Amino acid sequence: MRQVQVLGTGCPKCQKLAKLVLAVADERQLEIDLEKVTEIDRIAEFGIVATPALVVDGKIVFAGKIPSPEELASKLA
Repeated sequence: MRQVQVLGTGCPKCQKLAKLVLAVADERQLEIDLEKVTEIDRIAEFGIVATPALVVDGKIVFAGKIPSPEELASKLA
C-alpha cells in the first residue's frame, strides 16, 4: 500500500488534487493510504514552496500543479 500525502491549505486546487488521487486510485484499483496535510508548519517541513503538492512514499512527486490523470497514475502505480 502506497502512503500518499496531499500538501495544501485546503484551497480548491488542493481539494481537487485529493479528489483526483482518490479517483485514479479507485479506477486503477490501487491501494493507497491518503493523508491531507493542511498545517503550514508540516508543509514547510517538506520544503514545498508552491501548493498543491503530492508526496508518494515520502518522495515529492508534484508541486505547484495538478497533474493529469495519466501522470498521476504513473506515480501511484
